[in-house]
Amino acid sequence: MAEAKNPKRNTYTIYDDEGIGTVQIADEVVAIIAGLAATEVEGVASMAGNITNELVGKLGMKNLSRGVKVDVLDGVVCVDLALNIKYGYEIPKTSQTVQEKVKSAIENMTGLEVSDVNVAIAGVDMEQSK
Repeated sequence: MAEAKNPKRNTYTIYDDEGIGTVQIADEVVAIIAGLAATEVEGVASMAGNITNELVGKLGMKNLSRGVKVDVLDGVVCVDLALNIKYGYEIPKTSQTVQEKVKSAIENMTGLEVSDVNVAIAGVDMEQSK
């Protein structure tokens, strides 16, 4: 039914039992899981997005998948993240933690296999936390 309302939405069947039915997950759900997992890592200031997403965020509409691109092919997920890191944190260490946490979250919550988690540092947040 959701596909009829939004024909551009990609969904993937993660469970199929002819006796009971099927379970499908939308790619934007996988993107939201990735975005939430990434922002939970210490040192990540925020997800980065394009100018449209930044404007929408300032207008009050939340987009939890901003800065996240998800490709699912045959049950294997490839995630591209763009994030802003807090000043003073080690970029390689923080990025590795983000990769591990995102991979774990997607695999545990959806049952899909994650092949790649690519992290791009879009900026450094210079605000000092009090």
